[in-house]
Amino acid sequence: MIKVFIADDHSIVREGLKQILTDTPDMSLMGEASTGPEALSKIRKNRYDVVVLDLSLPGISGLDVLKQIKSEKPDTQVLILSIYPEEQYAVRVLKAGAAGYMSKETAPDELVEAIRKVSVGRKYVSTALAEKLAFDLDLETDNELHEALSDREFQVMCLIASGKRMTDIASELSLSVKTVSTYRTRILEKMKMKTNAEIMHYAMKHGLVE
Repeated sequence: MIKVFIADDHSIVREGLKQILTDTPDMSLMGEASTGPEALSKIRKNRYDVVVLDLSLPGISGLDVLKQIKSEKPDTQVLILSIYPEEQYAVRVLKAGAAGYMSKETAPDELVEAIRKVSVGRKYVSTALAEKLAFDLDLETDNELHEALSDREFQVMCLIASGKRMTDIASELSLSVKTVSTYRTRILEKMKMKTNAEIMHYAMKHGLVE
């Protein structure tokens, strides 16, 4: 029996995942959380085979939760289930230790298959992402500007590119507006840009925002 834990701040998503797991004989939902701190607290106290984790969690971001899980419980497999497009976060979360990355638009049977796959220590990526990774390797191109950003800087950059205000970003990432502003300054410096408009243009060109 595969012991699954769900971390997502939307109750309707959790209920949908529960139904999928209930209908799957070899899986059992053993816990759930709606915030980053709650997820970490429960995962530290119990053993789960697979954690299905959203990236947008209140309190502590899903990316930070992932890093903590892999640091403290490296044998726990983490499958990211997110609204963000693969181009935006998939490579980063895989590098951070995630076993796979899926869109919330994925069909239920594909999600079940992904959970089975990562539960035995294998990686899951969609066919489209696998092709993109292979294509990028074949090109052997120089690193893109955004690859020089830290994970937090990349998060802030994507939120700026999606048109969110500093106050909204600060609230979503549980940071102060001053801290977000500092990240923005670093992003502009590293990417050799001067305005948010340039960030938006770059992100659209590279498929980092929808």
